[in-house]
Amino acid sequence: MSKGKNNRSKNVRIVTMLPSATEIIDGIGQTRNLVARSHECDFPPEIQSLPIATFANIDSKATSQVIDTEVQSRLANGLSLYGIHQELLRDLQPDFIVTQTQCDVCAVSLADVKTFLKEEVGVHAELIVLAPNTLEDVWQDIRNVSQTVGVPQRGLGLVANLEERLHSIQSQSQSLPRPRVAMIEWTEPLMAAGNWVPQLVKLAGGENLLGETGIHSNWMTEDDLIVANPDLIIVTPCGFDLERTKTEMTALTRLPRWTQLNAVKNKQVFAVDGNAFFNRPGPRLVESAEILAEILHPTHFSFGHSGIAWQQFTP
Repeated sequence: MSKGKNNRSKNVRIVTMLPSATEIIDGIGQTRNLVARSHECDFPPEIQSLPIATFANIDSKATSQVIDTEVQSRLANGLSLYGIHQELLRDLQPDFIVTQTQCDVCAVSLADVKTFLKEEVGVHAELIVLAPNTLEDVWQDIRNVSQTVGVPQRGLGLVANLEERLHSIQSQSQSLPRPRVAMIEWTEPLMAAGNWVPQLVKLAGGENLLGETGIHSNWMTEDDLIVANPDLIIVTPCGFDLERTKTEMTALTRLPRWTQLNAVKNKQVFAVDGNAFFNRPGPRLVESAEILAEILHPTHFSFGHSGIAWQQFTP
């Protein structure tokens, strides 16, 4: 029987293996039960004092191209991109470990967590596995987490609030022009944002050109971008904040036909904090939709994200 069904939420000990899991736990009011977090978790601010349960085997400060090369090399050789501080978890004895299956490049893999639990005698944590590919999956993950840790109504309430906020954006954008948008999730090599991002673009009043709903973000070429010739280009690299994203934009400006694009000619290129928003399948995906609405329809929407979560790119 799931521990959550015994309504043990006041006493449970939770470890999160990725930022979106931490934000879900916070959204359902269970931050007080967190005993450790991943090395990438940075929101809400009060979790910064928690022990860190994971570490990276790649240099996140390297350029986009170098990071991609290192990732591909480690994957080709069967090497993990992340590791677990095993002794820490043995000491903490968590009741629940929240992990994921969505992306082995973004966080500790489910296989690594299962191996740890299999090999570590005396650690009997229950796994809560996030598996988001669409917005609906994210909402279901929230409901599942809250049910498992014993606060089902918290999850239902949070999802209802998030859906209501998205519906408000969608209803306001329906009658507006729909600019054609290219969402770029990696700059070198080029990658088009998929999964839940095309849904966010549609909700915010745009037409997504590259990347498919429910499908992992896919590699693309300069030719793909030229053929699409979007009205707007929004760059939201996975794991990069706004300042880092602006630095990595130089990879795009070096493309031979960059200046031929309508979005470039019309100064409709934008840098976004993908790390805090678009790349985290949790509650702040609603803020991601707000960011898109501000960018796509600046005279109709203003949520206060401009200059903080996104900026117009001027090379």
